[in-house]
Amino acid sequence: MNCFGRRLRRTVPAHGSSKSELVPSKTPRINGWSWPPQPLQVVGWLVYIYLTVVTFGIYIPLLPRPWKAVSYTISGISFLIHFFTNIATVTIDPADASVRAKNDYSTPLPLFDRAKRAHVIQDLHCYLCDVNVGPKVKHCGVCNKCVEGFDHHCKWLNTCVGQRNYWFFFGALISAILAGFMITVIILFIFIQHYLDPHVLRTAPQFDASLGNTTWLLFLPVAPIKTSSAGLLTLAFITIMLCTACLILLIHLLGFHLYLFYKGMSTYDYVKKNRRKETGKQNSEAKKSCSSKPHSSTQKSQEGTNDCEPTLSNTPSFFRYANSSPISSTLSDSICTELENFKKSAEKENSFNYGTENSIQKETRVISMSVITSLKLEKEEDVQEDREKSIPVTQDPLGSSVMAQDPA
Repeated sequence: MNCFGRRLRRTVPAHGSSKSELVPSKTPRINGWSWPPQPLQVVGWLVYIYLTVVTFGIYIPLLPRPWKAVSYTISGISFLIHFFTNIATVTIDPADASVRAKNDYSTPLPLFDRAKRAHVIQDLHCYLCDVNVGPKVKHCGVCNKCVEGFDHHCKWLNTCVGQRNYWFFFGALISAILAGFMITVIILFIFIQHYLDPHVLRTAPQFDASLGNTTWLLFLPVAPIKTSSAGLLTLAFITIMLCTACLILLIHLLGFHLYLFYKGMSTYDYVKKNRRKETGKQNSEAKKSCSSKPHSSTQKSQEGTNDCEPTLSNTPSFFRYANSSPISSTLSDSICTELENFKKSAEKENSFNYGTENSIQKETRVISMSVITSLKLEKEEDVQEDREKSIPVTQDPLGSSVMAQDPA
């Protein structure tokens, strides 16, 4: 028996395994400005500020005059659209109309007991918000309120994206992609012209007083700051790598939402559909494993019944000689049957019970062991008598004696 293959017994219930666990109560959040802010939200605003300063303070002023005006116009419009759409998405309360009618976000919601109800929203009624909701409403666990037309909870905006602010979110996404594309084109143009013809980038009147082509001016024309070519190109490399990473993420997100438009579903519906597929696969695998278990158990039982004869054949020659008599054969048969019965009783137990056996199991085990030991003693006595009666008559050169039969 394999004691090391047993699974560990739990002495403490796992976290979240109890169905009667209470959902912790907390105050609902109004919008994305509610405290505390998300780390990703702070990172997003820092990236926006950095790209704004670098684009309009360093690189666009270095462009030639015709391209400078075009870049200021397109980049300025895209940055302003992204700023206002982002502010609108974060500021708008995406909660359901019935939740907003209460206008009470100061007190925490009541506790939710999963022993009484499996879901927060049942029969179009939310038991946490205590309001009747529509069919496309979901209770967000982060914001702790029912959101109308729930799509997803965005950590970059620190709020839910629902029916009331979805199009502002979509506009912020498109404007961010346009701004990132403009920054990438401008920096690549400056990077290439720096090696081909740097005089194209030095059209500002402040460059007339500078000495040599290795000195560059930043934040023109308000506050010129001198820097070297290495500093300008290093900052350009960092900016273009950051823009590339942002563009990859934003384009992937835009493609995903265009796919959702084509399918006519929300992000939440897409996640639920994938979860159902995963649970279906797990259930099918569990059914296959359960159907294969009886077949393997019958094979093991057949192998267990056939193991009696080979174990007896591997015994020493002393017992092989004793098994030749009719008494010893009957004894071996009885021992074999007792061993089979003992194996069957052990298979019923299936494993060690660690001191949890009842009195009937102990008595049957003691009786079976006593029968086996008594049969072994009788067998040894018969073999001893046969050895006393037998007389060796010849001996071969190899030293093995041949036993003569008893004249009686």
